[in-house]
Amino acid sequence: MTLPPTVAWVGDAARGHLELLDQTRLPDHREVLQLTSLDAVVDAIRRLAVRGAPAIGVAAGYGVVVGLQQRPSGRAFETHRDLVCKTLIDARPTAVNLSWAVERVRARLAAEPELGAALDEARAIHDEDIALCRGMGEHGAPLIPDGATVLTHCNTGRLATSGDGTALAVIFEAWRRGNRLKVIADETRPLLQGARLTALELAEEGIPVDVAVDGAAPALIARGEVDVVLTGADRVAANGDAANKIGTYSLALACQAHGVPMYIVAPVSTFDLSLPDGSHIEIEDRDAEEVLSVRDQRIAPPGVGARNPAFDVTPGRLLSGLVTDRGVIRPVDTESVRAMLAPRI
Repeated sequence: MTLPPTVAWVGDAARGHLELLDQTRLPDHREVLQLTSLDAVVDAIRRLAVRGAPAIGVAAGYGVVVGLQQRPSGRAFETHRDLVCKTLIDARPTAVNLSWAVERVRARLAAEPELGAALDEARAIHDEDIALCRGMGEHGAPLIPDGATVLTHCNTGRLATSGDGTALAVIFEAWRRGNRLKVIADETRPLLQGARLTALELAEEGIPVDVAVDGAAPALIARGEVDVVLTGADRVAANGDAANKIGTYSLALACQAHGVPMYIVAPVSTFDLSLPDGSHIEIEDRDAEEVLSVRDQRIAPPGVGARNPAFDVTPGRLLSGLVTDRGVIRPVDTESVRAMLAPRI
């Protein structure tokens, strides 16, 4: 059964609404949320009903429109616009696409202060994300050897974007070109995006996939069972250091130790050239209960605490390259990143 769109806008600017596939319910239930309030959009972003940096950005762009629909009588348009934008940006701190998309819609509104302009800009962001996914797939597919076993982490596909994804876009494109690859998908604790979402997307496409517990990945790399590692990113600093789902850093260390190439795949909207390196990336710490329970079933004794950083930072020097919609950045350093991105970012 084909998955519904990850993000969609239904209707016009004044009376339309945002629709999101609730990813917390997958793979068992395919529930589409109809969001008509700013609070509902923020809640969906915070509880990961929508997730993946590009998809969060697209949803946030439409979220500005939803928020503007609720402007109280008597409140100045500019005041309400800024309140809506701040509320959305504060929803999650690490994924730069969120603030990037919101600020882009805000800039459009500064020139054209009307709902229709906001919706047009949000739709443009949505359409561009689809094109960016296509570009990443095309540039990254040649990096996968024919018949390779690819290891990936978290979810970086159609559920994380508006198109084919970031890292999974590369896999999908290689498969379309006839590469009979296989995939190992890390389960991705604590919320199991790899097991619930990545495995679902690959299985629906007919691509062979095995799920591995996160702690097994370095051992599989050491045993020679992995030919290449592909992940996405939520924010990439100017020197190529990349924040991604917790567990990515350990993959990079294992790949360096055993000579396995590792690429991070991200669109230009995920790069933050204002940050010189990864030490400046804010890392989101999430609710301990996500670690202490699995799908509302408690697995740890009462009174036990938990550490739950949502992301780690992989130094660019550990990577074989950064795959973008414009091409592959290598070596991964400040000079190469700026040479690829600065002229048009």
